[in-house]
Parts: sequence; C-alpha cells; structure tokens
Amino acid sequence: MKKKPAPLPEQAVSPALRRYLYFSAACTGAAIMIIEILGAKMLAPFFGTSHFVWTAQIAVTLLALATGYYAGGRLVDRNPRLGRIYACVLIAAIYLGLTIVVVEPVSFWCLKFKLALGSLIAALFLFFVPLALLAMVGPFLVRVLTVSVENVGGIIGRLTAISTLGSVAGTVLIGYILVPFFPNSMTMYFTAGLLMAIVAAYFFLWATSKGSAPAAAVGIAAGLVLGYGGTTKERLVHTASIDEIYRANSNFGLLQVTEDKETKRRDYYNDYLVQNIYDPIQKKSLALFTYALHQLSHAYTPRIQRALCIGLGVGIVPMQFAREGVKVDVVEINPGVVTVATNHFDCEIEKLNLFIGDGRHFVNETQEKYDTIILDAFLGDSSPSHLMTTNAFGAMRRILKENGTLVINSFGSFEAGRDYFTASLEKTLRWVFASVRAHSEGSGGTVNVFFVASDQPDLRPLKEPDFGTVHPFVRHRARNAYATARASDPTHGIVLTDDYNPIEFYDAATREEHRRSLALYMPLHSRSR
Repeated sequence: MKKKPAPLPEQAVSPALRRYLYFSAACTGAAIMIIEILGAKMLAPFFGTSHFVWTAQIAVTLLALATGYYAGGRLVDRNPRLGRIYACVLIAAIYLGLTIVVVEPVSFWCLKFKLALGSLIAALFLFFVPLALLAMVGPFLVRVLTVSVENVGGIIGRLTAISTLGSVAGTVLIGYILVPFFPNSMTMYFTAGLLMAIVAAYFFLWATSKGSAPAAAVGIAAGLVLGYGGTTKERLVHTASIDEIYRANSNFGLLQVTEDKETKRRDYYNDYLVQNIYDPIQKKSLALFTYALHQLSHAYTPRIQRALCIGLGVGIVPMQFAREGVKVDVVEINPGVVTVATNHFDCEIEKLNLFIGDGRHFVNETQEKYDTIILDAFLGDSSPSHLMTTNAFGAMRRILKENGTLVINSFGSFEAGRDYFTASLEKTLRWVFASVRAHSEGSGGTVNVFFVASDQPDLRPLKEPDFGTVHPFVRHRARNAYATARASDPTHGIVLTDDYNPIEFYDAATREEHRRSLALYMPLHSRSR
C-alpha cells in the first residue's frame, strides 16, 4: 500500500507563511460570499429576483462547497504542496473573469427553459467551478498547518473562525460598498484580481519550485485580460438608432436610460426590463400606467389634497399630482432612481416629500392621512409580494381618509389557468376593503391590471378623466383602460397574508413569460443574442 505523505514539519511553515495562509483563508472566505451574492445580482437582469433565483444560487453554492471540501481533503492527502492549492485559486480567479464575458449569452440561452431550471443551469455553469475551487482551500490548509494530533482542534477552530470572519467582511463589502457604487462586472473583476494577487504573492515570495512563478504570471495575465474584456462591455453603448445616455448599478439592479436618436424618445430600464417611456419634447410619458394611475385616482376619489406614492419610478405620476397643487409624499426604496428621475425625466424632486425606504415600513410607521395612495412598486417584472397581503393593505387602509382610495398598478392575466395572481390580489383587496374595481386595457395575455379599492360602499367613478392631457401615443389605450372594468374569478385565487403568500411560485409561468418578452425587447442587447 502506498504510504500517505506526512504533515509538513513545523519548521517548514514559517511564522510569516503561517500568517499568510490564514490571510489567504480569510480572503477566499470573503470571495465565496461575494460570488454567491453577486452571482444572484448578475442573474437578476435575465431571471429576476424571485425565490427561484436565490434558491438556485444558494443550492449551487452549497453544492460547490460540499464538492470543494471533499476535493480539497483528497488533494492534500495525495500531496500537501501549497503550490497546488494556490493553482486552484488561480483557476478560480480566471474562471470568474470568464463569467463576466459569458454571463449574458449563457443567461439568454437559459431563458428557453422554465424559470427554476434555467436559473439553476445558469448558476451551475457560471459559479459552481470557482466556488468549488475556493472551498478546497479550507481542508487543504488544515492539513498543512497541522503539526500533530494534539493541535488539530485549535487549527481547525482558528482557520474556520478566520475564514468565517472573512465571509462576514465579504458580505458587508458586497452589500454596502461594491454593489451600490460599482458595476457588477467590475466587482467580479475586483474579486478575481484580489485572488490573483494572493496567488502572485505566494508564488513570488514562498514557492520553491522552478518555473512556478513564471507560469503563475502567465495565468494571472491571461485572467486579467479576459476579465477586462468583459468589463468593457458594461460601458455606455450605442447603436445606429439608439444612444445609451445613462448606466449605473444600484442596490436594486442595473439602471439604464436610452434615447432614440431620431425621435428623442427615452426608455428607462431596470435590469434590462423597460419600466417607462418618455417624450422629452412634450414632457409626457408614453406608458399607459402613468395615466391610468393618475386618472383612476381622480375618477374615484372625491377630493385629493394629499397623496402617497409608494414607488417613485422616474417621478412622472407623483409630478402629475404635484403640478396640480397636491401635497405628495413619495416612498422609494432605491436611491439610485432619484438621479435618473431628476436628470433625464424632468422630475422636480424638490416639489415632492421624498422618503428613501421600504414602502411597507413607511406605511406601518406613518401617522399621516391620505386621500389616495398610489401603489406602483416594482422590482423588474413584478411587485414585491410583501406589499400585496391583507396585512399590508390593512396598514394602507388605516392611513386613508374617509372615502379615500388605494390605486394599484399590477401585471396579470384574466385567462383561466393564468389568473392566479390577479384573482388572488382582487380577493385579498376585497377581504380588507368594502369595494374593489379592476380596469385593464385588454383581456388576452399578461396586461396591466389597475385595481381601485376603497371603503366607499358603492365604488363608482365620480368624474370623467381629461383624456386631452394624455400623450396622443397612448390616448386611445387610456380610454379603453378606463372604460373596461373587469372582474376575476375568485375561485382561482386565495387571500394573501404575510404568513402565506405563494405568489412567486404559482404565478411563475406568467411572470416568466412577461420577463422574457421584456428582456428580449432590450434593443442594446439584441445584437449579442
């Protein structure tokens, strides 16, 4: 039987190298958490931020860790040379550079599958390999640092603690510094660069094998060039007919503004999904929902002196009220959109009372009373589910004045088999409010569905909207939406509560179809598919 190599003698690991190995463990622990969180952010523009995406990313991370722990133990038992584990770290760093380049084509290819499967395949292809390679570091270093059986417990405890503290640092770094201020591609490039720097320091300071340092240098250079090629794609891009005039990362996805060179029409995107369309010449939106929310609120509310808008968007709906002399409070969770609204969509933010935070938290805490509440909060292709429960609507009802209205913008369907969300939302509203009405422009496929809810005993329009104020591009659609009152089948839905709200699961097919259609619409990315 082949004898296994013994642990390195204590004198083979100098105090300086020992400290460096602990430092390496901390950095790889941080990198693992950055990759896990950033990976989900990189998939979000294509698959959304639902629990399917996070389930896929977490599952792939745990599978990679299990694989890496096992492989790292096997590798060090065969040969405990440190150069082998640092080579694995280098391969992981190079692979991270590759993810920057291929994330878009891989994700678009995976869109052909169902949401759960597609996000899982994409996460596996993009992140399993580097995560598994980095996970090998822990068990490898345990063996290298262990001098005798007597100290193995202390070594494992110390190494695990240091690696975990590195993970904490990586989590804080990605959440509070990197994501808000840097593009996802640049953050992944920074992470790969950090790992390459760790590898370079070992091979140039401690490695004794001839040729290992030059080989590492070649690998690092290749990885840096590969990753840099991916980051250049994230700069402002242009086509023959469209200019991208703004691009920035934010806490809640990539924000982009494009402008048509001929018509000057501007489109606002969040994670490649169009959120609003604007005519800067007439200073009016070309999106139906901006008029429907404003008009339905006026049509069903006796008098509007004070309004609450949950969701700023690019500020068009709040500004419609503000220019009429209404006192408007706005709650927006993403501070990044404020810059977009003021610089590119003529939002006069000083005319609004802006609160940066979660809409549910604001509603729970405020003591103000409103004539109307506009709920237009979206994360890409859907509304946050925690704003669509009896508990959330009960809190909104509490801050409405007598005969006040709640007006909601949602995406849904009235077709049997696809109407789970629409039926559930209407059923939930009826559980809380005395009267509910629904409007939509059409009945086929996934459409904008506008709900009006109130404690008025018989909710009916009190006044006709002024359609002359609507942009001609959507004026006919606005008339149809106002004239078309719909009702869903209550047997097709459930009452949504904080305790049980399975919307993301049962409405996945409808949301997936809607997200795919919006993602494929993105003009600046059609050239790469």
